[in-house]
Amino acid sequence: MAITTGDTVTIEYTGRLDDGSVFDTTDESVAEEAGLLDEQPNREFEPLTVEVGEGNLIEGMEEGLLGLEAGDSETLTLPPEEAYGEASDDQSREFERGRFEEMVGQEAAEGMQVQAQGGASGTVTTVSDDAVEVSFQHPLAGETLTFEIDVLSVE
Repeated sequence: MAITTGDTVTIEYTGRLDDGSVFDTTDESVAEEAGLLDEQPNREFEPLTVEVGEGNLIEGMEEGLLGLEAGDSETLTLPPEEAYGEASDDQSREFERGRFEEMVGQEAAEGMQVQAQGGASGTVTTVSDDAVEVSFQHPLAGETLTFEIDVLSVE
């Protein structure tokens, strides 16, 4: 049965950047080799089950699954516009440092991850005596991503 919008699929995948480095995977042995177990110690690396068309995958991956069947393996190379978009400087916001630290409940530090009230995730990029700059751009924006996908089941 070929995958169509609305189907529930279970897949295993490994995502790589252009340099071959792994940024995400469902395979625990690949995650261990790539150092992802240390970066994400509470994550379980196991097959992913999603409903196609619900927006739980990036656009290019959802489109790439359409037409595949259980047992298929596929390599998808996604340009930025089909993944996390182009890199852009206009996705940063500056906050007054005292107000920022009051909102997050801790001292600001570069690299700190924060969540905005609307749900957007951000990374503190600059901290000065008076201000904190946060980038709300996805860390993989501007990257071409390659996914090696194995379709385990289609319902």
